[in-house]
Amino acid sequence: MNLQEIKERALNGIGATKEEAEWLISQAPKEELYDAAHEITMKCADGNFDTCSIINARSGRCGEDCKWCAQSVHYKTNINVYPMVSSEECLKLALHNEELGIGRYSIVTSGKSLSDADVEKLCDIIKDLHKNCGLKICASIGLVSKEQLKRLKESGLERLHCNLETAPSIFGKYCTTHTTEQKLATLKAAQELGIEVCTGGIFGMGETPAQRVEFAFALRDTGTKSLPFNILNPIPGTPLEGTNPISDDEILSTVAMIRFVMPSVGIRFAGGRSKRSKELVLKAFYVGVNAAIMGDMLTTAGTDIADEFRFIKEAGYTLEKSVSPYSTKR
Repeated sequence: MNLQEIKERALNGIGATKEEAEWLISQAPKEELYDAAHEITMKCADGNFDTCSIINARSGRCGEDCKWCAQSVHYKTNINVYPMVSSEECLKLALHNEELGIGRYSIVTSGKSLSDADVEKLCDIIKDLHKNCGLKICASIGLVSKEQLKRLKESGLERLHCNLETAPSIFGKYCTTHTTEQKLATLKAAQELGIEVCTGGIFGMGETPAQRVEFAFALRDTGTKSLPFNILNPIPGTPLEGTNPISDDEILSTVAMIRFVMPSVGIRFAGGRSKRSKELVLKAFYVGVNAAIMGDMLTTAGTDIADEFRFIKEAGYTLEKSVSPYSTKR
């Protein structure tokens, strides 16, 4: 394998092959790999760092058995449990995040899916957000029917998030109550309606480097422009609570490999990075991370937003926020 040749193709928008990606993640010289991924990021990916925040709009009581998740009824994790929040509560946090300079806002609900009544409530929330703020609105609401997605799009939903979570060949090891195929069907339905999609997953659940490559190619095949990169935060009470943490080099090598496979994708730092050093976060921004979920996560504390804005600027990115075209705020 020749790192320079693989890089030159990536700089021209041609992603690495699976064989090349397996070599990159496991055998390529680390610092040379990171520098090459940085070059690809600077040329091919968006230099305007994409920021988003989330609201845990319905928490707990989820019947799914995802082994990493604190919200499953199968595990005792002592999280806050509540039904869908009001439109007023959702707007309050959105306005706070908009004032801080964040560009996107995602409404996240626990559970496998939403009822039609829940979808109607969510439609009203989305309309209210567009009336009163300029944020781009996303949602992470499980498995959604095409008819439900149509109503949400008409209300102003711009992007649907649905993580594949891990390599399809091992997904069943971590969740038995739904499948990768169901997730892919949801993403496809959204794309057919003209809704952007956002899909990624969790790294550090015990998968091998080859399985991380398999996962990267599964994500590439969805056509996503936004790839959330979570680092497993082992939650006490879940089956993965004793999982050994992934190393910094594994994180950076995985980010670099993804950048070689998908030169222009937005690699979005998500959960788990708040427990890592500033040095690791800055290096990941350098290697290929050019987007982030900021603030608190679903059931765990997140990053300090002011600090992270400084990190982003220090890494050389711009922070130009654009207003949602659906916003009617005056």
